[in-house]
Amino acid sequence: MTDMMTKIAAGLERAFAANGFAEPSVDTLRDAAGVSLRTLYRYFPSRADMVLAALEHRHRRYLAFVFDDLPDGRDAARDALFTRVGDWMEGEASHGCLFHGAVAADPGSAALRDLLSRHKDEVAARAAAATGLAGREVELLLLLEGLTQTWTLHERGAVIAAQHLGRLLAQGSPQVTEV
Repeated sequence: MTDMMTKIAAGLERAFAANGFAEPSVDTLRDAAGVSLRTLYRYFPSRADMVLAALEHRHRRYLAFVFDDLPDGRDAARDALFTRVGDWMEGEASHGCLFHGAVAADPGSAALRDLLSRHKDEVAARAAAATGLAGREVELLLLLEGLTQTWTLHERGAVIAAQHLGRLLAQGSPQVTEV
């Protein structure tokens, strides 16, 4: 992605995070991106392209925020992981997951569903690798998604609960098999 595309995608991400996916007009999106309408459409020819670009940008930012430079040691990494998700929610996503919001706004979009799936799969895989819980990706994703969804109600209490459940998971509770 070029520097200009990254700049525009960052602005689009901010606009969609602040206003949802239905509300922002093209003028609002253009202003958030800080470019002319012609430039906006040159890089992202449709609203669907704008949404995907914003979410791709968010995906990269989220992974860096949550996973870069986790502490050494599985237990410390696991607790830090949940703390960082709480920090992300507090600073970036107090209304919930932007990826789920995009799919809810356009449930017929295969591209959005694919991006949601790819994002969540990568989060789960990286969480399992960082915490030494390979094979427990579904359980970790459930904890992370639960933290994301309960943040608006319980804030830091949700982080503490996720950390507690993560410790229990790491203690070797029986592994869930797919049904």
